[in-house]
Amino acid sequence: MKIAVLGATGRTGRLVVEEAHRRGHHVVAVVRDPARLGDLTPDGVATADGHDVGAVTAALAGVGAVVSALGPVAGSAPGVQGDLTEVLVRAAREAGVRRVVVVTASGWVVDGDDPLSRYLAKPILARALRDANAGFARAEPAVRASGLDWTIVRPPRLLDGAARGRYHERRDGNVRWRWSMRRADLAAAVCDVLVDPEAVGATVSVAG
Repeated sequence: MKIAVLGATGRTGRLVVEEAHRRGHHVVAVVRDPARLGDLTPDGVATADGHDVGAVTAALAGVGAVVSALGPVAGSAPGVQGDLTEVLVRAAREAGVRRVVVVTASGWVVDGDDPLSRYLAKPILARALRDANAGFARAEPAVRASGLDWTIVRPPRLLDGAARGRYHERRDGNVRWRWSMRRADLAAAVCDVLVDPEAVGATVSVAG
């Protein structure tokens, strides 16, 4: 499958590109600054600002699916994830791309949470993560209302390091008693749901 990855130069996006390529997909990295690719070698590179609908639409031309690994960046505008996701949805429609996988986060929701997360950890972190959470809270409804073949992937706190080679998944709420996962395992989860027809129209929570 030919896949476009938005946020391909980020810590998660790079791993999604590498994992998808390892699985035999043709991967197009959609980036603002190709110089940031470094030693990453996707099959193709498209330059686009994530706020520019026309540029993103052009970047998605001819692909069969798109993965958004865009995450909060220090210094970015509050709620930027919502803006970028709305652009992505519009661009995917205009480019004729049906399959969309969007990575958000589990930290802004408590569905299915264990008591420690729901009543202690998340209330404490809510203020620090306010802007990022606001962005995800806007992003997810935009994806669900898109009319596309969408999947939302919600990971917890992300860690660097080698993949553990396993992860837990839940589709009716957050994974209980699991508070982090390796980014490399998240990349594997994204590539798994991408080709899973039962993941279409589902919000998939994953954790290490």
